[in-house]
Amino acid sequence: MNFLNLRFIFALLLTFTLLTACVQPPSTVAEGVFTTKDDGADALAHYDLQDIQQVGELIALTLYGPASYFEWRGEDFGPQYRLAEAFGRSIGVSVRVEVCRSRSELLSRLMVGDGDLVAYGVGVADTLPADVSFCGQTAITQLLDTLSTLERDPTLRPQGDVAWLVRRSSGELADTLDRWLRSTSSQLLALALPPISSSHHHRRTRSGSASAAPSIHPASPVLNAAAGQISRYDHYIKIRARELGWDWRLLAAQAYQESGFDPHAVSWMGAQGLMQLMPSTARSFGVTAVFDPAENLRGATAFIKTLQQRYAAIPAAERTSFILAAYNAGPGHVDDARRLAEKHGLNPNVWQGHVADIVLRMSDASYYNDPVCRHGYFRGSETYGYVSNILARWADYRAKIR
Repeated sequence: MNFLNLRFIFALLLTFTLLTACVQPPSTVAEGVFTTKDDGADALAHYDLQDIQQVGELIALTLYGPASYFEWRGEDFGPQYRLAEAFGRSIGVSVRVEVCRSRSELLSRLMVGDGDLVAYGVGVADTLPADVSFCGQTAITQLLDTLSTLERDPTLRPQGDVAWLVRRSSGELADTLDRWLRSTSSQLLALALPPISSSHHHRRTRSGSASAAPSIHPASPVLNAAAGQISRYDHYIKIRARELGWDWRLLAAQAYQESGFDPHAVSWMGAQGLMQLMPSTARSFGVTAVFDPAENLRGATAFIKTLQQRYAAIPAAERTSFILAAYNAGPGHVDDARRLAEKHGLNPNVWQGHVADIVLRMSDASYYNDPVCRHGYFRGSETYGYVSNILARWADYRAKIR
């Protein structure tokens, strides 16, 4: 048997059994989403750790959020997502994330077999079905407490003890996961945060309140105002700016915002070089020498060109703000904000006072869980500040450098 078909066969058997059995109307618990399973529906009940290892894939259910899972610049992040990946490696499988929109969806999809575990801190005091096991209660609670302190974000601190969930019928998986979380408790924070290389300079930024606009700091040093020099990399910047049809001082302002003109900078999220390319972006545009400023700028320019095409329908006076926002957060998040702006009666083609106002709210679950939002949570205050700082710095450069 092809092991890649095991999960499909289990699901098919379960569906057939449920359709052919005479089942009374289900009793409901925990927000009305759980049903009492028929005793004959045992296909799913026998799907456990060994089956997951044979298929080679663990499906983790989660919610969008700063402590669980989010997308940034086209890559996957999130402390609990990273923990799920680390657990997957420990049992020799890959991890696929399925994002739900609510706690009730998390639990209902676990019970019908859409996922193998819930990689999200669920309150252990909550009313849950008897056939759900809590895993890593102490470890997950302590991790979120630590993240709350580290990020200076009280919203990350759980209200009481929390844990991950596994179906009780997957006993071997539940036991293995619980042991792993307990045995690696001293390493959980390191596993949950992106690794930082020791070979380059690093900048780890903290975001402010997502509901308030960050302060703007446009001023930045220039290499030689009298000679018209902003940085040591002006020659490369001017070449790439001409390709984009940009004022070179705008691209210089973006480079300063990204790295402070440090071609060896590595951010805590893994962005690298002068223009802070993510590894996947660098690969997409054939950049291998990511710490070479000329190569890094080439890759960044190629990426910006794709954004120029993506937002070509937006009036030129507004387009730059959208391109900068998409460079920072990823175009998926900007597109979400535009759809939400339109839904809220705002202009999706105007940045300030329209899409920017939505961006500032994109760490609010009522916004990022809206059905029109396809890419979930992101720190919109950082993106808002990114755009505002670059535009203000560009004006500063225009005043200083003729």
